[in-house]
Amino acid sequence: MKILTDCAADLTWDEAEDLGVTVAPLYIQFPEGEMNSADLSPDEFYDRLQGMLPNIPTTAQPAPGIFENLYRKLAEAGEEILSIHISSGLSGTIQSAQLGAKQVANTAVTVFDSMTLSGAQRFQVLTAALANKAGWAKEAIIERLERVRENTEVIYTLDTLEYLAHGGRIGRVQALASSLLNIKPVIRVDRNDGKYSTVNKGRTLKKTMTMMADHLAEMYQDDSPVWVSVMHGQMAEKAEEFTQMLKERLDVAKIETLRISPVLGVHTGPGIVGATVVPMRLMAEFA
Repeated sequence: MKILTDCAADLTWDEAEDLGVTVAPLYIQFPEGEMNSADLSPDEFYDRLQGMLPNIPTTAQPAPGIFENLYRKLAEAGEEILSIHISSGLSGTIQSAQLGAKQVANTAVTVFDSMTLSGAQRFQVLTAALANKAGWAKEAIIERLERVRENTEVIYTLDTLEYLAHGGRIGRVQALASSLLNIKPVIRVDRNDGKYSTVNKGRTLKKTMTMMADHLAEMYQDDSPVWVSVMHGQMAEKAEEFTQMLKERLDVAKIETLRISPVLGVHTGPGIVGATVVPMRLMAEFA
């Protein structure tokens, strides 16, 4: 079976290459034209983004024809395809994948809604790819994906709401009020609808990072040890500080620091730091 995802999964290129995962492009639309998000390094992108306010770029999902072509190419070996994508609550990517799959009549394509993004989507892709490599049947892989989806938390904080406002994710009035009051939100992805929800707020990143660490400690107190991915845009020092907080509060079996991809960073800006956590019991066979 072949595994396909999109670049919102924040899967590293080494991981994709080693595991044979195909990564569909997501696009960033700059004033001068459209670019594949994967063609930009995080630092190159975030440096550029900071100089673009208020005229920040927008994002675009792949057209169904792109998925159709990818599926046809992967189907040449006669294998089934498992296609895992960014939450349908946040993007139309999965609808494009489903439309593309319908055009490949003689190929078995299963499109799976991750109901999340970034590091949490990455955990699902790693699960599928490693289980597939270990010879698991498709049904067993999907069952495990559902359990990983149900038990993974992704949470983050932002130093400014400007990018969410300019991208239309929140209103300008709300962003301005939060800016004047120096409010930093704590945001998670709801597992039920795959959409963002604000769970707390503070006046400093130190405070909101503490809130996130406490939230995760409470959530996983009876389900440890855990695998943690600390995620950030261009906040290396804050990511390291947050890593230390999580090590103190969680029973960490594995922890790593990863970068938020440009296609997600369009909506958050460089000042994002957060984490994705999954129980190690669901990943132990693959770690």
